[in-house]
Amino acid sequence: MSTTDGDQGTVWLSQEAYDRLQAELDEHIANRPALAAEINARREEGDLRENGGYHAAREEQGKAEGRILYLKEFLRKAVVGEAPTSNKVAPGTVVTIQFDDDEDDTETFLLGSREIAATTDLTVYSPESALGKAILGAGKGDQVKYTAPSGAEIKVKVIAFEPFAG
Repeated sequence: MSTTDGDQGTVWLSQEAYDRLQAELDEHIANRPALAAEINARREEGDLRENGGYHAAREEQGKAEGRILYLKEFLRKAVVGEAPTSNKVAPGTVVTIQFDDDEDDTETFLLGSREIAATTDLTVYSPESALGKAILGAGKGDQVKYTAPSGAEIKVKVIAFEPFAG
């Protein structure tokens, strides 16, 4: 489970999610010497302007370092345990919405961090998405509207929500 407390920047994670992300971070850090060796080996091949292997290795290193920085910051803010419960939609809740007064057109999803998408079959929407921003703080039965990336204005009604138990 993962949720974000927007006021404090705290990230709530289940122990499983924290351990998975910590293992990924450890793996990236442990792989640093291998990436450096790969770059050195490619550098020895000659002219760097025309050395695709060298540039690919440098790009891979850049991606890995970016992920390391992201994970360190994400885990630094993490609090392992259960997120506080709320009577309003908040990050870390499974939300069911109804689209534009059509009782048959509903969707259930997790409002939370994309870092936990691998731990659930639910669709995960970010609290920073247009829909996420619109429903944050809404209660059961509240109707809100948001602007989709296409520019269309969409109305949804919060049917139900509960803390994510994954």
